[in-house]
Amino acid sequence: MTLALFDLDNTLICDDSDNLWGEFLVGEGLVDAAEYGEKNEKFYQDYKRGELDIYAYLQFVARGINSIEASKRESIRSKFMEEKIKKVMLPKAAALLDEHRKQGHTIMVITATSSYITQPIVNALGIELLLAPELEQKGDYFTGGVVSTPTFQQGKVERLETWLAQNNESISGAYFYSDSHNDLPLLKVVDNPVAVDPDEKLEKYCEKNNIPVISLR
Repeated sequence: MTLALFDLDNTLICDDSDNLWGEFLVGEGLVDAAEYGEKNEKFYQDYKRGELDIYAYLQFVARGINSIEASKRESIRSKFMEEKIKKVMLPKAAALLDEHRKQGHTIMVITATSSYITQPIVNALGIELLLAPELEQKGDYFTGGVVSTPTFQQGKVERLETWLAQNNESISGAYFYSDSHNDLPLLKVVDNPVAVDPDEKLEKYCEKNNIPVISLR
């Protein structure tokens, strides 16, 4: 098995689904616009600086989901996909995924955005394998806890290693595509790292280390 690993936000789509979800909840009037919107933006800026407290952020995400009446969550998530995600899907990303499929590679998305938000997006991309933070749930209530290590920074490496061991597979020959310096821990351990429309820190790292840079936009 040759793995083709992909970050999701600002890699396979041209925006951040986590941030878009928060903005969507504000726009739908499901959360307090001022307070929730401000915290949503602060978390996004923390992420871009590489300073995100992933556990605090996942608690914030759980709070947002809990603000939606349980019976309406699926329809709200479908509306989010229709109104926010479809417009940020990238034809070049779809073509790149098809190239890997033609080569017989096993495609996986590995993202720091919760599976609650990303599973429908990954499904829409035709990808079966997803490693993402799994929010703890008791009945219809999201506790704010997370099941296993969040797939953020070094956590992406740890969760992938666990998956490889469970499936008796190897990282040998793997590709990993990402836009973010937060993903350097995983980019450094794959044989074929590729930066996609990288942020400034990642772009500088790629220049120094002769890592290929592509654009899907």
